[in-house]
Amino acid sequence: MAHKDDLTSVLTVNAATITDNYWVKPLSDDTLNYEDVRFKVNLFDNLALTGDVNSFDQPPSRTPEITNTGSFEKCWRLESGQWYMYKAGKQEELFSELLAFILGKSLGFPIAEYESAGEFIKSRDFTDNAKVDFEPAAGIIGDVSDYVEIYETLRSLGENLAEQYVGMCYFDGLIYNMDRHENNFGVLRDGSTGVILSLAPFFDHNISLIARGYPSGSPKDMLIRDFAELMNHIGKPLRVRKLNERELLKSIAEIPFEPPATFDVPEPRDFTARYILRRQDALKEQCRNMLRFIDSKALER
Repeated sequence: MAHKDDLTSVLTVNAATITDNYWVKPLSDDTLNYEDVRFKVNLFDNLALTGDVNSFDQPPSRTPEITNTGSFEKCWRLESGQWYMYKAGKQEELFSELLAFILGKSLGFPIAEYESAGEFIKSRDFTDNAKVDFEPAAGIIGDVSDYVEIYETLRSLGENLAEQYVGMCYFDGLIYNMDRHENNFGVLRDGSTGVILSLAPFFDHNISLIARGYPSGSPKDMLIRDFAELMNHIGKPLRVRKLNERELLKSIAEIPFEPPATFDVPEPRDFTARYILRRQDALKEQCRNMLRFIDSKALER
């Protein structure tokens, strides 16, 4: 196996990915088209996901794993004509990711679909095999991390993007998502015109909630403070649905992954419900009149 740099590796599949229809065509090949380069099979999914030694013995073929990014073991799998991203992780990480999806859906946010898949978690490709194109935010904001600066950049591209971004920042504050960087969110573009349609569904929440242990003390961290500063900058209230302990416990009880119990936290599921409610209260306190909680029926009206 010869050493190859990242660029050389990506160009072996013409820089194609599952989630957009952009690709690179060599000047020397006049006959190559998109149907030739897009992925129709992935023989190296087990190798990417689990390091399965038997997966080395595969015939050469195009694989989307060459353009996958991130630090967690993952792979793309084609099931009934639909691509799914499979991801490995510890029980508390998979638990947190699945709970984040349930919460996001309950709150009415646009969020990527997640479900358990045995010892893994899987998420359906939200571009539906590149019917729309996903562009990471890095291509728009660079490596900027300031909420207000990102908000104003997105606002210059469309009020709907800015409003969706505010919802995402609230959601990150609620679930203690510490991993929202410029490659963990983005926009969806029309595949033919390139016009920005909306913010992409929220995704990648496996470093949230209790994924890194059971937080103690009052939740007045940077995520909540930064969100409060954003709300003060915007100057108009955000209306969000209020979660209650009963529905949280019901949702949490349905998650098949089992976070570890400790001496201090013998009941992780109960702890998680209370922790979310504490963060909800902290967001309300920090934002004062800029955050208005309403019930689900009022939100529908």
